[in-house]
Amino acid sequence: MIIGGHKAYGVYIRPGMGYRHPAPSTGVAVGAEPEGMYMVTGGVHVNRGCCFDFGNVEATIHDDGAGHMDAVNFSTKCFFGGCTGNGPWVQADLENGLFQSNKGTDTFNKGNTSTFVTALLKNNGRTRFALKGGNARAGSLTTWYSGPLPNRYSPMHKEGSIVLGTGGDGTDLSRGFFFEGVMTAGYPPNAADNSVQASIVAVGYALAHA
Repeated sequence: MIIGGHKAYGVYIRPGMGYRHPAPSTGVAVGAEPEGMYMVTGGVHVNRGCCFDFGNVEATIHDDGAGHMDAVNFSTKCFFGGCTGNGPWVQADLENGLFQSNKGTDTFNKGNTSTFVTALLKNNGRTRFALKGGNARAGSLTTWYSGPLPNRYSPMHKEGSIVLGTGGDGTDLSRGFFFEGVMTAGYPPNAADNSVQASIVAVGYALAHA
């Protein structure tokens, strides 16, 4: 791809692939500490396999239960059923569920299908989380959800490993692109989200043609 006028390379995930940095990961939230994260991904190289995640997962490759993950998910997997359209959707993988809202599915979430997609999740660890998505080449972010955490997920129990392209239990059936991403301690304000999106748009993501 092209970014800032220069050829660069993203990460191409297909089933059987994934990356993981085991805890402790310096500066990564644990327990009920707040955190935020975003990634620039793509709306075309996707599937419904578990789980194209970027974020905070278990210290060991194991499903430790509700609230032990806090990762942004981008996929066509409609975990709870009744989703709007065919996706892909920006969702929160909080372990044992891909959440579009505290109820699971949110019909307001219409998905993001642009070539380059900004996918954002933030979670204060105790009471609320938010999901945002947008075209990484133009415009602003859409807030797909901002509200309470699901039942059984308050407080969170984050463990501090970092994952890309798999679930917390190591399931590696997903497809996805990863071009850039950040995880940050604390609950970022909306102004920071808007600034990040503006910077992403300004740098000029584009496809590279051979």
